[in-house]
Amino acid sequence: MAAVEIDLILEMLDRSFDTRSWHGPNLRGAIRGVDAATAAARPTRGRHNIWEHVVHAAYWKYAVRRRLLGEKRGSFTAKGSNWFARPVRATAAAWAADIALLEDVHATLRGAVAALGPKDLSHTRRGSTVSNRELILGIAAHDVYHAGQIQLLKRLVRRV
Repeated sequence: MAAVEIDLILEMLDRSFDTRSWHGPNLRGAIRGVDAATAAARPTRGRHNIWEHVVHAAYWKYAVRRRLLGEKRGSFTAKGSNWFARPVRATAAAWAADIALLEDVHATLRGAVAALGPKDLSHTRRGSTVSNRELILGIAAHDVYHAGQIQLLKRLVRRV
């Protein structure tokens, strides 16, 4: 039964990230066709841009994978945590690199989830109140949440 649940959770991860779904654009779909200038544009001063949402989503995928695997902190590509000022330089290459980071972190998270055993989903790590199941379902919801924000940001920055 756990294998069926893991398959279902993997499907949720995929639909929220890069597989067609009824709810509209997923995270990868929301950034499809966005160029570096649009990704770097801010709707207003002090607000996050699309680029920052992408790296933020990558960071939290990394954090969930790290928690699932019991890895130590500190191996994320960018320094810091949660939100990362972007772009350092608004070039197409830098934007493509951060999209590749998002895709790579998603793939490694997906691999970690696929490797879970039957009892792993209900496991709650020492010092936490959140089970592995809740972490994984939460990161899928996080992707859809930020996909919606990015959809709004695209409309706002095109008006500026």
